[in-house]
Amino acid sequence: MTTATGRHRGPVAVIGLGYAGLPLAVNAATAGYDVRGLDTDPLRVGQITQGVPPVETVTTPDLAAVRHRLRATTDPACLTACDTVILCVPTPLDSHGRPDLGPLTSATTTVRDHLRAGQLVIVESTTYPGTTDGPVREILQQTGLTAGIDFALAYSPERIDPGNTAYNLANTPKLTGGLTDRCLDRAAAFYTSLGAPVHRTRSTREAEAAKILENTYRQVNIALVNEFAQLCHHMGIDVWDTLAAAATKPFGYTPFRPGPGVGGHCIPADPMYLVHRAGEMGLPFHLAQTAQQINLGMPLWIADRICKHLDDSGTRPTDADVLLLGVTYKPDVADIRNTPALPLIRELHARGVPVRFHDPYVPELDTGTATLRRAEDLPKALTSATLTVLLQRHRTYSARTLAGSRRLFDTTGPAHGTESFAL
Repeated sequence: MTTATGRHRGPVAVIGLGYAGLPLAVNAATAGYDVRGLDTDPLRVGQITQGVPPVETVTTPDLAAVRHRLRATTDPACLTACDTVILCVPTPLDSHGRPDLGPLTSATTTVRDHLRAGQLVIVESTTYPGTTDGPVREILQQTGLTAGIDFALAYSPERIDPGNTAYNLANTPKLTGGLTDRCLDRAAAFYTSLGAPVHRTRSTREAEAAKILENTYRQVNIALVNEFAQLCHHMGIDVWDTLAAAATKPFGYTPFRPGPGVGGHCIPADPMYLVHRAGEMGLPFHLAQTAQQINLGMPLWIADRICKHLDDSGTRPTDADVLLLGVTYKPDVADIRNTPALPLIRELHARGVPVRFHDPYVPELDTGTATLRRAEDLPKALTSATLTVLLQRHRTYSARTLAGSRRLFDTTGPAHGTESFAL
């Protein structure tokens, strides 16, 4: 197509239509590009085609506004016609906690099979430094085309925060690194055309490292307050009053809050990519490893607190009725990726404690060994439960609502009401 300024904008392909890829596809379509959204999940593709967003980072009106420019498909043949191809696929950890580049490798292989001279390929998936100019480039160059000469290659990490409406592509700087200066110029021009402020890095590796640093910063500071909360509990100190006092310092301190653990894609996974890569080079990343272990241990500590309360109240574990409120990984989102609620449930089940849950965003929860269905009558569930545990403070859970519980363990902040206790 040709814009009003006379500048040609060729079609764009976004591979992976999840929390990061779908908003990017919508933004590109809004900016005037013809966009092909490629995903291996036919259900997701069908939802988008019908105008139903499969993730909350995009709304129904968002999809309706770009229905003539955005087409979702499972057919990778669409890639050949696109001038720009962007990879937004997941980069999870495997069952052993090691980086799983399988989805990214598979998506890159798909791009390779449809690569042509002149295209711009951008990786947005979070990964360890050296991935874009290493494995990704190697796969793409199996075509006989040379990155930086025959096609452009760049890296620009997604910076999506599900549920956060204050920040978006227009006001969050887009870190961008290129294999060469010409690659960087082209990638920067693309993101600028979407209305994004661009911050250029020296190479793809600095952009890859910066994204992991951002999430390691959060991981380490959350681990700090999580371990601090445990110390405060054993020392008889009110952790929430202490945190509020520390937060009055107007310099040199950034507030973080403890909780039942960390979840989502980024914090539990991204730092481990750098830990793994550093380990391969004989360079341990001690702080990130320690923080990971502290945060992974929080659900176990919460289970200890629950069982201690049951024991103190004379309730046998098998006779208890524990109700968990909020099983997503953060408040007011439907995302359960790496939610700490799952290891907590598994730990309680292992101790013989029956568990129910309520969450306005989650109708059922697969624990790995069983499928739990949501308690639909919340007031009744609150009054019947031996102990209610607040894991995520969704807007649904007002102080008035929580007052209906017989006994409340609030892991999200100062406890509500007299018949309750906090983290």
